[in-house]
Amino acid sequence: MTGITTAVTGLVKGRVQGVFFRSAAQTKARNLNLTGWVRNTEEGDVEILIAGNKLAIEFMKVWLGKGPTAASVQSVELRGCDDPQLGDFEVRD
Repeated sequence: MTGITTAVTGLVKGRVQGVFFRSAAQTKARNLNLTGWVRNTEEGDVEILIAGNKLAIEFMKVWLGKGPTAASVQSVELRGCDDPQLGDFEVRD
């Protein structure tokens, strides 16, 4: 995908830990040629930063609203941020 690049960061809330959310998000982001990272928070949420093609980020946002099969997403709260210029999409601890 080509076009306007952008970056967003925020939280995915709900039952999103212990359901392979981070690894599934990494796979989805890589399939969409996005960069960034995903990690669990101490509060039980998942924090994420996504950078890349604006349309691909919109597709990722839709996926985040559902997550993997075992997840139960209550909300996705994302806001614009600076692109960190990462080369891949990482799962962080």
